[in-house]
Amino acid sequence: MTYDMAFAINGKTPPQAIELEEAVLGALMLNEDALTNTIEVLRPEFFYKHEHQYIFQAIRNLFEKSKQVDMLTVVEQLRHDGFLDAAGGAYYVSQLTNRVASAAHIEAHARYLSEKYMQRELIRIATETLHDSYDETLDVLDLLDNTEQKLLEVSDKNLHSDYQSIADILPSAIDRIENAQENDSSLSGIPSGFTELDRRTAGFQPGTLIILAARPAMGKTAFALSMARNMAIDFKRPVAFFSLEMTAEELVMRLIASESQISSERLKKGEKLTVAEREGLMSKVEVLRTAPIYIDDTPQLSIFELRAKCRRLKQRYKIEMVFIDYLQLMHGGSDLSRNANREQEISMISRQLKSLSKELEIPVLALSQLSRAVETRGGSKRPQLSDLRESGAIEQDADIVMFIYRPEYYQMDEDEKGPTKDMADIILAKHRSGSIGDCRLRFIKELTRFENNEISYIGAGITPSSSFDQPQSFGGGRLIDSKMNSSLPPDDMFIDDNFPPF
Repeated sequence: MTYDMAFAINGKTPPQAIELEEAVLGALMLNEDALTNTIEVLRPEFFYKHEHQYIFQAIRNLFEKSKQVDMLTVVEQLRHDGFLDAAGGAYYVSQLTNRVASAAHIEAHARYLSEKYMQRELIRIATETLHDSYDETLDVLDLLDNTEQKLLEVSDKNLHSDYQSIADILPSAIDRIENAQENDSSLSGIPSGFTELDRRTAGFQPGTLIILAARPAMGKTAFALSMARNMAIDFKRPVAFFSLEMTAEELVMRLIASESQISSERLKKGEKLTVAEREGLMSKVEVLRTAPIYIDDTPQLSIFELRAKCRRLKQRYKIEMVFIDYLQLMHGGSDLSRNANREQEISMISRQLKSLSKELEIPVLALSQLSRAVETRGGSKRPQLSDLRESGAIEQDADIVMFIYRPEYYQMDEDEKGPTKDMADIILAKHRSGSIGDCRLRFIKELTRFENNEISYIGAGITPSSSFDQPQSFGGGRLIDSKMNSSLPPDDMFIDDNFPPF
């Protein structure tokens, strides 16, 4: 559908600023500073008149070739491209320079043109959506997804922030340093609840993309769910968990088993519980009920749907971290899937996840599969960055890459760190802002949970909220019980039809 059709429907003139378009083009041909200051901001579609689009494209072609830009060279470029008549002819181009009194405010004029373009795009998208909504042959979910994607493209292409001088950035950097100094904890980011990992990362930082990768059956989902539980219950940080593989009910069953210390197998089989076990189970369920964890188990989730949902969750529930289980089950949208191979699709998804973390200023953790090269490799089965599956862009875009490695899985009873029974190494293979290394944790398979390996928060410089009990021993690790249920929030605090908490 064209602009003409869109505006014929409502009978109104499309938002435009023809005089400003003429003034901007004239300034670009007269003033070299105006050209360098705005050429990267402006795009041909910002101009409403087709003649002006051709002229601006000729100016940009000259600029990209490092050629002089003036009235004569622009006319010659249009003649060379075969668009001189379409641009109104040489006389029309020459008249544009007469419309400029000064190029002093060209940046403001360029911003105004971009605003008019966005208004036209919003009207076009709304009109197309209105038209398509009457078409009974279209799938409503595809229509919704396409509309969201188009709206995202408008904002992503036109709302980029400009550069900042170091003087502008220094105050926020100093504030961050001072806040870290005043903080009793050694953490400046979102704590995972695992002492050694938090010591190395100082918590997961806003705007970072974390990749957690492992071979199947290593415990990727269990580890991600353990971190989500620690953040939401021990540290009261709202988190979102997108599960493309398991259902929401399966995830909740895992959390119940982990929290109540009753094996998932017993709960699934319906084995009779003792009175004490049942009381303990109901007590832990109440803790989970108030935990700010929001689960979405939509299958075949596209990256555009994910971004839209995360924006809503951030706005409504102030989520501080996003978990995605797992990256290879996502897709990049119907158009991309038809025209690109899988490696290009994964690369696009990886870039979009990094962009999402920066846009929302929260950490995003995505689970990822490793290739079979780990299993076929002789000698050590420890994962390497080259084992990341389907795309090198994952390694490139990620700020942190972590692997889960359980020696016991490969029939190793002991290694250089000691006995390997129920042990798992979290390998920091890439850490853009810190050190790399291993963190050994305890993995309780029956409860599908990870724990600190005989290390407590106290003494490690990591202090949960003051409303928690002192650490108590459990299974060789140290846990902190939550008192969140001692002061329950209002019943409707976490109510949402699409993203209900426990």
